[in-house]
Amino acid sequence: MIDVLLVDDDPLVRSALGLMLGGQPDVQVVGEAADGRAGVDAARRLGPDVILMDIRMPVLDGLAATIELRRGPEPPHVIVLTTFDADDYVLRALAAGADGFLLKDTPPPEILQAIRRVADGDPMLSPSVTRRLIKQVAPPDSSRELQAQQRLACLTQRELDVALAVGRGLSNAEVAAELNLSVPTVKAHVSRLFEKLDVTNRVQIAIVVHDAGLV
Repeated sequence: MIDVLLVDDDPLVRSALGLMLGGQPDVQVVGEAADGRAGVDAARRLGPDVILMDIRMPVLDGLAATIELRRGPEPPHVIVLTTFDADDYVLRALAAGADGFLLKDTPPPEILQAIRRVADGDPMLSPSVTRRLIKQVAPPDSSRELQAQQRLACLTQRELDVALAVGRGLSNAEVAAELNLSVPTVKAHVSRLFEKLDVTNRVQIAIVVHDAGLV
């Protein structure tokens, strides 16, 4: 069972999400909060697997709340759910440590898919969003390319294969199918990539691969 916490200052949004998730056999809403501070407190008290987090809220906004949660032990997965479709919000959410970014008008089946994927360790960013972010934060640069190639030089061949697949926006399951690996093995490789490349999310892996001229 995936425990979900809803953090949004709009009670109608929380109600709609609660109704949508209420009938799912593998998902349950364990709590709600109307601002980021209350969300952090509820997360520490309830220990949810996934938080659906609004960005603009009183007291403490969703990005600041996500940063605070990420500093704690065994932080929950966070999906930022917002009305604002802007690259800057996506970048700030990822920098804060969010695992996914969805618009509030995302169809319910996609929200459910995001919850399940994030709970399973996959980010919820499509390849198209990944490409947009790479273009915005990593314009072509010869010195950056050399630095990225040097960072990748410490990887084993299999780790590099996984990094290239992540750089194309593939999920863990898609990487596993393409490289003929188990999903747990892919997750282990991704964890090592985080450590070896000194990054905190998969988009940052994709940026390193892109900088190196490999995708």
